Amino acid sequence: MKNKKHILFITLIFATALNIFCQSVPSKQENISYIVTFSKEAAGSWGDDDHVQIYFIAIPLNNKSPFYIRVFDPDIGGKCDQINGVYNSTTKFSVYAGNKAYSDKDARGFNPTGNYKSGALMASKTFSIDSKYDSTWYTLGPFNPEAGEFDKELDAHIFKIVIEGGDGDDGNMYKLFFSTDKNSNIPIEGGNAFAYEICFRLMNKSGETAHLYPFADAKIVSVMQNNFDFDGDGSIRLTSIVKKAHDLLTSPDGDWKSSKTIISDAEKNTSLDIQFIKKTAKGNDLSFYVVNQYGESVPFFSSPIGGAPKYKYKIDIVLQFDK
Repeated sequence: MKNKKHILFITLIFATALNIFCQSVPSKQENISYIVTFSKEAAGSWGDDDHVQIYFIAIPLNNKSPFYIRVFDPDIGGKCDQINGVYNSTTKFSVYAGNKAYSDKDARGFNPTGNYKSGALMASKTFSIDSKYDSTWYTLGPFNPEAGEFDKELDAHIFKIVIEGGDGDDGNMYKLFFSTDKNSNIPIEGGNAFAYEICFRLMNKSGETAHLYPFADAKIVSVMQNNFDFDGDGSIRLTSIVKKAHDLLTSPDGDWKSSKTIISDAEKNTSLDIQFIKKTAKGNDLSFYVVNQYGESVPFFSSPIGGAPKYKYKIDIVLQFDK
């Protein structure tokens, strides 16, 4: 009975968040410049540890209309991308749905190994250097929402987008939008996106703060954040409803750093706010993921479930009188 109540509770707060937020990927709340995928020959010191990015899209059950997945600047080359000498790279965007597309454990890990391309391949497109796709949108679809894998806990149909760096050594910077229209960005009411690991570009401005929103479910006792190639470019902090600006370890160039945070009962079934406060105005790409006490990947949502956490300031005053 307790498990059923837990699932119902998660479903309800997820549905509440979905009815409020309809966002692009990355969302405005995340304040991230671009998602980045480097090609296979790029060194890890550029910020991408595995050259693969996986995103999931949750489509609410009441949405029966076809939808589209739009990619901004999918090609390699132009002002948005990271050149390494000369542009010589390719990037492949693939959409999966159906049985095991989401539920296969390999699809939800922080490393793209095993059967991470699980499910039925719905669409695929490989891009190289092509000016007609530079700083513009390319549309995949249409997709039937009911083709997505149904997930009971999220109460939604789930689609998976796998982005793979191919030959070459450049970085492809892009954005995603899932839309009801082929030619423009019209959000799907109740839609949301999430990932278990991400490589992204911070804003090129000192003092800018990027946000990622891991969801701490009722089973989480602690979380371990893992960041790669932050270059010591500022600070990383965790804020929740009971923690304010809790400092986390930051990584140097081409290396990992991890730190553990205990999750209190009050923080369970809420979103956490991982903040990346930038020190310099230089371009900086890094990879990031979170695991729970069992080493299992924790999802972070473009639109935080329940909204972005707000620290609840509280002071207990004890008055003591001399006898």
